[in-house]
Amino acid sequence: MSCCKGPGYASPLDAFRNGPREKLLYVVCVQPNLSKQDYLATVDVDPDSPTYSQVIHRTYTGSLGDELHHSGWNVCSSCHDNPDLSRNLLLLPSLNSCNIFVIDVGSNPRKPEMHKVIDGSEMKSFNCTFPHTTHCLANGDIMISTMGDKNENGKGDFVLVDSETLKVKGTWTAGNKLAKFGYDFWYQPYHDIMIASEWGSPKHFKTGFHPEDLPNKERYGTSLNVYKWSTHELVQVIDLGKEGCAPLEIRFLHDPKSSQGFVGCAVEANVYRFYKALDETWKAHKVIDIPAKIVQEDGVNTQLNGLISDILLSLDDKYLYLSCWLHGDVRQYDISDPEHPKLTGRVCFGGKIVNDNLTVIEDKEFQEPVKPVIIKNKQLFGAPQMLQLSLDGKRLYVSSSLYSPWDKQIYPKSIERGGWIVKLDVDTENGGLKLDPDFLIDFGIEPNGPVLPHEMRYPGGDCTSDIWLAEN
Repeated sequence: MSCCKGPGYASPLDAFRNGPREKLLYVVCVQPNLSKQDYLATVDVDPDSPTYSQVIHRTYTGSLGDELHHSGWNVCSSCHDNPDLSRNLLLLPSLNSCNIFVIDVGSNPRKPEMHKVIDGSEMKSFNCTFPHTTHCLANGDIMISTMGDKNENGKGDFVLVDSETLKVKGTWTAGNKLAKFGYDFWYQPYHDIMIASEWGSPKHFKTGFHPEDLPNKERYGTSLNVYKWSTHELVQVIDLGKEGCAPLEIRFLHDPKSSQGFVGCAVEANVYRFYKALDETWKAHKVIDIPAKIVQEDGVNTQLNGLISDILLSLDDKYLYLSCWLHGDVRQYDISDPEHPKLTGRVCFGGKIVNDNLTVIEDKEFQEPVKPVIIKNKQLFGAPQMLQLSLDGKRLYVSSSLYSPWDKQIYPKSIERGGWIVKLDVDTENGGLKLDPDFLIDFGIEPNGPVLPHEMRYPGGDCTSDIWLAEN
């Protein structure tokens, strides 16, 4: 058992074995109607509660057109040895305005309140825009990856926020070399390394998904960027090539001494394993390749790629989960042998095939017909996107929104009818996923009209927000 020290848990396995069952889910919600505010929804996920599977509170931004996206903590398990720190603030960076909304979740976890707004001008003063991933650092600082410069051209950088004053202190990267694009990141101090991923140029991807942009290396990234943690320098760029276009969520194994992890490459639905080689450089190779389906619409055959939009790893590093936003399925892979992941579970929601009533002409993986999913008399439009796993690995929550400009383009019915969150029950022993028919958060019935739910967090931390440090 862990002793009560600072925030989070003593180790990933401590969280896995001894962490409490989640009772609240904090969900970033984007308002597609730009005359209304984005907000953080608090969802009751305690099955013993009378308000189970309901939105019980909404914390509004107080401004318009922010485009909330991801979220992160003021401190996490990397600060577990500091009893003076408390995980009581959740930071919500916004893509469009660059405002960072700091939410007090400590005073009243069921009814979080706005603590402070860090104005977007602070970030822009360092020539950074489109903030994405937030991680706390062991020294108490907060680091946020950014994807654009002041003109919304591609630029991979990181801003530092002082966790006490909540002021943007500057940028993290040292030296003259910057990454061409930015997105997600994960640090592993034991190996003196941080690895970051890339999406593309904000001025282009913010207008929607345009396949003609993909081959243009000025618009979409294909690389992993390797930084020396101690010096903050970009020391290696691993080009994954065409099959690695838009490497998004990056996940080291949770073991803080691990020298490997995975990244989901969105466009062609591939997962790459990255690892430290014997010569001390970092390498990557493809370990999951989800084939495109051939579909027919209005008599014309086209290729439909999966578009992997999220991946995560269980805290015991046994399973990898991913979502294919265009194919519309959630998958579980056993990664006990990380070089050879094995598909052990899948739930299909239909994606583009169901939403657009497409005919599948060729599917190299599955033969069963794709059917609409109906829960509590509601047909789910859109597709599975963001994932969050319970600490014990037994419950997987799935939300439907990717990014509102893309939602509007790809799944317009999800704008009209709102997004959703569902729950999958997980067989952690043998592998397997099963949709819970009694759990649905319907964001089509919100007070100010339908909204789009994106990233999800638990008050005590989770497997995508917390990074652990090795003891020696």
